[in-house]
Parts: sequence; structure tokens; C-alpha cells
Amino acid sequence: MKKRMIYITETDYEKLEELIDGMKRSGVRDRDDLNSLEEELDKCKIVDQREVPSNVVTLNSRIRFRDLDTGQETITTLVFPNKANFSEGRISVTSQIGTALLGYTVGDVIEWKVRAGNKTIRIEEIIYQPEAAGDYHL
Repeated sequence: MKKRMIYITETDYEKLEELIDGMKRSGVRDRDDLNSLEEELDKCKIVDQREVPSNVVTLNSRIRFRDLDTGQETITTLVFPNKANFSEGRISVTSQIGTALLGYTVGDVIEWKVRAGNKTIRIEEIIYQPEAAGDYHL
């Protein structure tokens, strides 16, 4: 799979670092989801909120993606764990799929390991990105 540049805003990066540190301090240490998120943060390109391309998935972005194995489309919003509610279409950035989506762009195909094997999705559309809408306070 071709390596992609992962973009994360400075604000999102700082909030995610705080989240990871807080979870570690509270005794949540050897979780694969936190390790995956840390790995993503280690290889990302950090950009100013006003400079992030509008086709990049950032925190609080609402996106539509397609499962390339089943063809099923899903619309979801990428949020912090305390705001996650799968039945309401909000997934945590610390979940496997949340971490996989963060920082990628429309058209990117993302593959990651799940218990049953591999999962492959393609980001079809960013319906709402806070930075593109000028919502820098989220």
C-alpha cells in the first residue's frame, strides 16, 4: 500500500497528546488503540488550523466512507472518546477506525488489521470539516 501524508492540525495534535497522556496516567497503558493513535501522531505532518487542506479528516469532521469489501457506505463524525456514540454516528478517534481515518484525505484507501483479518475503506466525502467552515473553536 502506498504511504500517504497524514495531516493533523496543531490544535488537534495538542488535544490528542493530552488525551493519550491522561489515559496513560489513569492506568490505561497497554491498549492497542492508544498505541495505534500514538504511531499515527508520530508520522503525521502538523499544520496550522487555517492551513489544513479542506479534504483532510480532522477531529469533528463529518465524513462518508465506503467499505470496499461490502460496498456499504457509512456517514460518521470523528470525535473524542467522551463524545462517541456509534448509534448516533459519532466514532472515537481512539477506536481502530477513528485512528485509521484521522489525517487522511478524500479518495484515500485505508487498510488496517481487525480481529477477523483486514478492513479496507475509501474516504468518499468530507461533508463537514470544522477548519474549512471557519469553526476553529471546536
